[in-house]
Amino acid sequence: MQKEYRTIKEVVGPLMLVEQVEGVKYNELVKISQADGERLGRVLEVDGDKALVQLFAPSRGLKIAAAKARFTGKAIELKVSHDMLGRVFDGMGNPIDGGAELLPEKSLDINGSPMNPVARDYPNEFIQTGISAIDGLNTLVRGQKLPVFSVSGLPHANLAAQIARQAQVKNTNDKFAVVFAAMGITYEESDFFISDFRRTGAIDRTVMFLNLANDPAVERINTPRMAMAAAEYLAFDCDMHVLVIMTDITNYAEALREISAARREVPGRRGYPGYLYTDLATIYERAGRIRGKKGSITLIPILTMPEDDKTHPIPDLTGYITEGQIILSRDLYKKGMNPPIDVLPSLSRLKDKGIGKGKTRKDHADTMNQLFSAYARGKDAKELGAILGEAALSDTDKLYATFAEEFEKQYINQGFDTNRSIEETLDIGWKLLKILPRSELKRIRDEYLDEFLGE
Repeated sequence: MQKEYRTIKEVVGPLMLVEQVEGVKYNELVKISQADGERLGRVLEVDGDKALVQLFAPSRGLKIAAAKARFTGKAIELKVSHDMLGRVFDGMGNPIDGGAELLPEKSLDINGSPMNPVARDYPNEFIQTGISAIDGLNTLVRGQKLPVFSVSGLPHANLAAQIARQAQVKNTNDKFAVVFAAMGITYEESDFFISDFRRTGAIDRTVMFLNLANDPAVERINTPRMAMAAAEYLAFDCDMHVLVIMTDITNYAEALREISAARREVPGRRGYPGYLYTDLATIYERAGRIRGKKGSITLIPILTMPEDDKTHPIPDLTGYITEGQIILSRDLYKKGMNPPIDVLPSLSRLKDKGIGKGKTRKDHADTMNQLFSAYARGKDAKELGAILGEAALSDTDKLYATFAEEFEKQYINQGFDTNRSIEETLDIGWKLLKILPRSELKRIRDEYLDEFLGE
């Protein structure tokens, strides 16, 4: 029988101190009840017979003298079922779409278990997002962790919705699902995602967890863990390929900083807790593939870089844990390019593993390298022309400058409703390379030039 304690001594913001407790464990779920209803919390810290509890609802109206704390003996759990697909939940896993209560097949600890490194399988299968700047140049691979670094005011929400709608594993009939977790977003953004997914039918293969900006910040700590628990069930129990999209990790980190400040912990860089790296890793490292399991979890966390700063702790630490990054550009957005993906500083460290014959197309690697090189030289030529005037450019440099302009207009700027196959993306690349003389295409094998250049 669960024991009740009337020994609540102090409540400060989202934190509550309970004394004279016995057998309490870290991360244990706590139910706090009084005449006006019940609140939930979890154990943050245990010191002798004292337990520090983090509340998942505002402490306003909590009367210490009348309240009772009941320690449940288990961690926070998510009830999971295959029927989760097509449903919308809040940040604590409660349905908010007006549908029936879920009939769970099992309950999972949202904190999960670390994936054994020895049991990990290497990511090597191409995932088609339908977005040329990702598929062609910064390829996403099944089981990869590939974050999107954005800045305030850029359409990362549209990009997230586009990837969720369009993503698929090529050359397979395996089941595919999307788990979408939104943290600290506005009601308007929430309505955009739900409406977009319903309009396009993507909701049928999607599980959504929504934590709004006016929801308790402490609930935000659980939202990504709820999403990962759902993804683990769908991937490793239901044998599905699961794409997890999280937005916005910056709001999650801000909530973590808020809780840390309430606990009076010694702050680290920019006031964030010193364990920010470890905390983010407990989320990111749950993605991947496991040997002997058909399913997989691929993770795309989206974050807005405070002050457009790539060296800020959140993008900086995220970059250390994940396998690359997709970077959105304010300059491209001002030019009207959508999605405004800046392909040069973007990087997918596993792209070479997911491309080539049998996965995408045999000419993918060569054309990718040539497009990168030509676009970089074209941007340099444009900058030189802006400083010295076009007369200072050689004829070849002028061709490269033209290539850079057309590359942005035709390759990057595809809009948020265009879904390109990898073959279409590669063909657009070849079309653009025809702007340059064959003698400049030194990164592509002659046999591919003969076959695809059409000259």
